[in-house]
Amino acid sequence: MIPTTQTRVFRTYFTIAILATAAGLGASTSAMARLTLTPPSARLAQATPPLQSTPGAESKPSAPAEPAATGQRPQETPPQPARPDAEARDAGAKPALPPAPAEKTAPPITAK
Repeated sequence: MIPTTQTRVFRTYFTIAILATAAGLGASTSAMARLTLTPPSARLAQATPPLQSTPGAESKPSAPAEPAATGQRPQETPPQPARPDAEARDAGAKPALPPAPAEKTAPPITAK
């Protein structure tokens, strides 16, 4: 036979479950009633108002002026490598990128 404390706990949990279910049903019923009772015109989305011109738009130019640049890459400086070769390093050139961290360097691949 089930002890009385377990029966009491079961009844308490069952009562909480019934109350939560009733609260959910009440909330959904009130929402459905509110949707059903409101007139359809109040449920429609409002359209945006027509666009209006800004004051003084007639005197301003409609498009920006063309840029002075031609859009081509300058040819005066050739692109430089990120890591200079050994001769350039001996001459004093610094690499543009820092050396890779040790944990990211893989061991050499052995030929099979």
